[in-house]
Amino acid sequence: MRDNRTRRTENHMALRIGVIGGGQLARMMIAPAVELGIEIRVLAESDGMSAQLAATAVGDYRDLDTVRAFAKDVDVITFDHEHVPQEVLRALVADGAAVHPGPDALRYAQDKLDMRARLAELDVPQPDWARVTDADELQAFLDDHGGRAVVKTPRGGYDGKGVRVVRSADDAADWFAQTEAGDALLVEELVSFRRELAQQIARRPSGQMVAYPVVETVQRDGVCAEVFAPAPGAGDRLAQVAEGIGRLIAEGLGVTGMLAVELFETDDERILVNELAMRPHNSGHWSQDGAVTGQFEQHLRAVADLPLGDASPTAEWATMVNILGGPADGTFESRFEAAMSEHPDAKIHTYGKAARPGRKVGHVNVSGDDLDDIVYKARAAAAHFA
Repeated sequence: MRDNRTRRTENHMALRIGVIGGGQLARMMIAPAVELGIEIRVLAESDGMSAQLAATAVGDYRDLDTVRAFAKDVDVITFDHEHVPQEVLRALVADGAAVHPGPDALRYAQDKLDMRARLAELDVPQPDWARVTDADELQAFLDDHGGRAVVKTPRGGYDGKGVRVVRSADDAADWFAQTEAGDALLVEELVSFRRELAQQIARRPSGQMVAYPVVETVQRDGVCAEVFAPAPGAGDRLAQVAEGIGRLIAEGLGVTGMLAVELFETDDERILVNELAMRPHNSGHWSQDGAVTGQFEQHLRAVADLPLGDASPTAEWATMVNILGGPADGTFESRFEAAMSEHPDAKIHTYGKAARPGRKVGHVNVSGDDLDDIVYKARAAAAHFA
């Protein structure tokens, strides 16, 4: 597949990157792909998804024949989500496809129990955790951790889904009832934290890595609402620790493309890994307009094994505010003029999604030298779409 990529370059043919998943992350790869002279193709799950402009195929990403047919006409395969089954990924690799991140790395973003076990092998700081298969094992963990814990489904959870705070084994009885023989849930200590952070690393197959500044993320109802870059009050030591953790994970897991490491800064001054995402991530949307190289361009560079771009911020501060829910009457278009007129330095990105309570339908980025000022502007611009 790499030979095919080289042949295309020599013949002045555009490199073709195939993105599995037609959501907003694929949508936001389109513009930087055009600017890099890359032809982007998208396998969308259904018609009318966010990335429909580049959707050259529609089909089930879980069906091997569908994915194989899509992969035949591209040089590199990447993703805008982590849900493609391992058997499909490994079949593509066996066919000779360049898949980034590959299945050996992506499994740790797909299964939280696998992730916890591998991070323990790498001696990465993380909450106390255990694999529990029944109520007795969960109750034993609760008894050892002050009577409260977080239970997670190992697969499929995101944006607060598949996560539950429990005070009794009975609180997870319905989840245990749904698990099949031999399956387990993940239980973790309920971490007392000051704030949540995120560290992004880009890594290409040849090994080059670059790090973005560690950022602070603000969650509401389990969904990322705001991001501040860099994390306010993050001294050199915290920044070094967060970057070191990100680089260790990227190298240790063999990640290719963008890696987002979600972190807790605890009340007792620990930095612990919460979760991983191996793709462009909500915590990095600020970089579209606030860094020399935004995360979507960087992801394309990385999976194509091209030299990585400068990840430095272009201003002292940057912020991202998500547009959650959207206008109930669905009138996105009529909101742009007022938002742009009142806040001309705000960069507004919408996803082509219908309004729905709690749904991420867009975000606003603002950069500048005064954090309070840019946060006000971003919130005010986003409010026009409420």
